[in-house]
Amino acid sequence: MAEQERPWKLQADGILITVRLTPRSSKDQVEKIGEQSDGRPLVLARVRAVPEKGAANKAVANLFAKVLSVPKSSAEVIAGSTARIKTLRVYGEPQELQKRLEDHLS
Repeated sequence: MAEQERPWKLQADGILITVRLTPRSSKDQVEKIGEQSDGRPLVLARVRAVPEKGAANKAVANLFAKVLSVPKSSAEVIAGSTARIKTLRVYGEPQELQKRLEDHLS
C-alpha cells in the first residue's frame, strides 16, 4: 500500500486516522478502509452511540483505543466533531499502532 493511499498519518507521538463514522449502529465496530467521494481513503467505523452531546465521538475514540490496545485517554477526536468524517489522534508508538491497525483491517 502506498503511503498516500492510507487513511492515517504517522506522527512522532502517535497516529492520525481519518474515519467515517456511522452512529446509531447495531454494534461498535472498526470495519474496513473505504473511500470519500473525492477518492481519499478513510477507515469506516460504526458505534451504537447517538450523535448527541459528543457521545458518538467519545464512543469512536474508545473503540479505536480498544482496537489499538491503548488506554482510552490515548485516543481523541481532534477534527470533525459534528461531521461524519472525523480525524482521530491516537497516542503511542506510531509503527506499532500502524501495525495493529493494519492487522485489524486485514
